[in-house]
Amino acid sequence: MNTSTMDKVTVVRLSVEGEKFEIIVKPDPALEFKLGKRKEISGVLISDEVYSDSNKGTRASTEKLMKAFKTTDPISIAMIILQKGDLNLTTDQRRKMVTEKRKQIVDFIAKSFVDPRSHLPHPPLRIEQAMDDARVSIDPFRNIDEQIKEIVEQLRSIIPLKSENMLLEVVVPAQFAAQSYSVLKSFGSLKKEEWQSNGSLKVILDIPAAARANVIDRLGSVTKGTASVEVAK
Repeated sequence: MNTSTMDKVTVVRLSVEGEKFEIIVKPDPALEFKLGKRKEISGVLISDEVYSDSNKGTRASTEKLMKAFKTTDPISIAMIILQKGDLNLTTDQRRKMVTEKRKQIVDFIAKSFVDPRSHLPHPPLRIEQAMDDARVSIDPFRNIDEQIKEIVEQLRSIIPLKSENMLLEVVVPAQFAAQSYSVLKSFGSLKKEEWQSNGSLKVILDIPAAARANVIDRLGSVTKGTASVEVAK
């Protein structure tokens, strides 16, 4: 490991009943651990010391560790701090995560909401501009589901957004039925499903209206164009 890598460190902080605990970690491995991409703590920690103030080099006392974590084992404590604590992201990490999350949110809104005047989805660029205008703040660690509602409310002051649903009647031939089932469920909820005597699958799928083209494209790809997709009567 070269010197510049060794110099690259950050802190994870956790408060337990008013007491602060900190560990010093390598930024990228620590982020991988937080995101569930890394299971082992080895390679994450710079040292196995637990601090009350890492800037001052003040170690947490044995008594405080015991009271907060019911153990004094530094590795066990570091695992808890990593899992539950706040990772101080580097500027580069935060920028990458926010950019990625922002793209996911724009895609979700484009697929799930329409302009109530035209009943068509807003173009992604218009949604991005509205997010800038509304000064939307994106939390890189929270799931889209947890923050989409408040983001949409912020955007409604800039662009009209309506969540429109529609019902599709989908019939998938037997040889593609099993693999299509999970694809269908990923787009919406199944209001009705019937497995036909010939093995084919017939469902009524409730989806956001804006997702219709995506459903047709994805099913066409999975079933080699053999699926039937109609608006349910």
